[in-house]
Amino acid sequence: MRRQQDAPGSPGDVIRLDGVTKAYQAGAQPALSDVSMGVRSGEVAAIMGPSGSGKSTLLNLIAGLDRPTAGTVTVAGQRIDKLGEGAVARFRARHIGIIFQFFNLLDDLTVTDNVLLPAQLAGASRRQARARAGELLTRLGIEAQRNAYPARLSGGQRQRVAIARALVNAPELLLADEPTGALDSTTGQEIGRLLGELNAAGQTLVLVTHDPALAARHAARTIAIVDGRVATGLSGASLATAGGAGAAGQGAWS
Repeated sequence: MRRQQDAPGSPGDVIRLDGVTKAYQAGAQPALSDVSMGVRSGEVAAIMGPSGSGKSTLLNLIAGLDRPTAGTVTVAGQRIDKLGEGAVARFRARHIGIIFQFFNLLDDLTVTDNVLLPAQLAGASRRQARARAGELLTRLGIEAQRNAYPARLSGGQRQRVAIARALVNAPELLLADEPTGALDSTTGQEIGRLLGELNAAGQTLVLVTHDPALAARHAARTIAIVDGRVATGLSGASLATAGGAGAAGQGAWS
């Protein structure tokens, strides 16, 4: 059985949370309570838990989209909880790739331009960015669709574009929020295999999913979040039962 509780921090951690609490309202139950966990370089860690358990808050903190009420959040050696808004946005653009459940592609941009966008925001030259985008689209099997618009693509193709966009700046960390949740089972398995291939090539991946089979196939470790805390002794199957169908529609940034 996979470990549920994280080991103490180590120099190889790409992500480290220490004593993190997040409360959105004074006096209310915190969304996260005293969470300490780490993710090592090259690891796939699955985050599972019922709807409302704190998974979305956890991903928001790791991505620097939110700040903890207490505790520290370190990503790629940087205390991101201490960065200002502009600095954390620049850090995120360079070091963190995000894959969303519902793709979040811009319909008025071509596939190539959707992939290029994060590189341009990070200050890369257009020539370098286009070369990188072309490599990724070829690697992900959608080079033939490079000039198409998202509305003309299948769900699996759109998710491949979203993965290419997340990888264009060669981030140390890839955050995947229910990456197969909006796909049929066959396409979802294809995307799962693709994420496994990326990890085999060295990509660190944090995977939020309601699907215990996806976590079992691709994650070295499952981090269970229940009532805002890292839980122990829970299997992926029991978490899926606790989460029910509602967890399938709950992703970070929703």
